[in-house]
Amino acid sequence: MTYTTAIFYFFAAILVFAGLRVITARNPVHAALFLVLAFFTAAGLWVLLEAEFLAITLVLVYVGAVMVLFLFVVMMLDINLNKLREGFWDYLPLAGFVSVLLVIEMALILGSRHFGLDVMATPEARPADYSNTKELGRLLYTDYVYAFELAAVILLVAIVAAIALTLRRRKDSKFIDPADQVKVKRNDRLRIVKMQSEKRPGVGVQDSGEGGA
Repeated sequence: MTYTTAIFYFFAAILVFAGLRVITARNPVHAALFLVLAFFTAAGLWVLLEAEFLAITLVLVYVGAVMVLFLFVVMMLDINLNKLREGFWDYLPLAGFVSVLLVIEMALILGSRHFGLDVMATPEARPADYSNTKELGRLLYTDYVYAFELAAVILLVAIVAAIALTLRRRKDSKFIDPADQVKVKRNDRLRIVKMQSEKRPGVGVQDSGEGGA
């Protein structure tokens, strides 16, 4: 066993353990921390495959942004863990069947026939001036341009659907149209009215009576 193979199995074991702890941890914060560990380990595996750009992107985007936001939301919300565990054993048979089915599908797809060492050998060492980012961009915008655009459209539809599902219009809420505010002129908001001064009757008599008293 070579040095690289030993490191691969080490990271793979940690990744499998972290993935199992994500779905078995009772505390949501602990599950999120194990997911962070899984992301770091996956980044290490990508470094072994000489995909440094993807490894750095995984750490910066998912660990540095998404998981921090997820941890913040989980820690700020008052989650009732007992309520979340209700009905766990009722859905366990169905979840087990789906899990076994997924494992079988992954074994058939990721088997040695398509991903064996004879089909996908160890990548050759690249020269010092090799740009991983440039090569990734070339593949995305040439060989996989349609898949890349399709993924972008799906993400856009997901964003629009999330906004549409969470948007709630209340009848008693006040709404201001910015276009109407821009069109407003000075005469529409302010009007100066000239009025003559008036003196209220009886004020002077009342003042003199109080002085006499």
